[in-house]
Amino acid sequence: METDLVNRDPNDLNTYIMVQFEDAIAEPEGAHSINCVWDTSFRCFSCWRDVWYKTFSFCFGVCLAAQWGFEFAWIAVVHVWCVTPWLKATEMNCVIFKRLYGLCVHCCCDPICEASALILNAFRDKQKL
Repeated sequence: METDLVNRDPNDLNTYIMVQFEDAIAEPEGAHSINCVWDTSFRCFSCWRDVWYKTFSFCFGVCLAAQWGFEFAWIAVVHVWCVTPWLKATEMNCVIFKRLYGLCVHCCCDPICEASALILNAFRDKQKL
């Protein structure tokens, strides 16, 4: 698999952290600084945001990528070898309880429901007369 150096967020996971100057700093009507201050502020914001992001990603990016690779590998191993087999075994064992519960419900509730239906049906038949 080749690394895409142009589109580094193809699944749009981090669109919410794309902060531009206009997203963080804005002057309302009637409270404008002089143009050179506004332009210099824009350039400083953009420059320092990029410098610090590149510095932090250079210092921590590889180590954090290794840590997250380990984390996701561990999660995959636990799911493949522990969670999924446990869920399958639990599902197989629950079939017994499902059948037992179904028997109990049918034995206890079916007679009550059938009797109620017969009584209500008798009332309905009398209303038709």
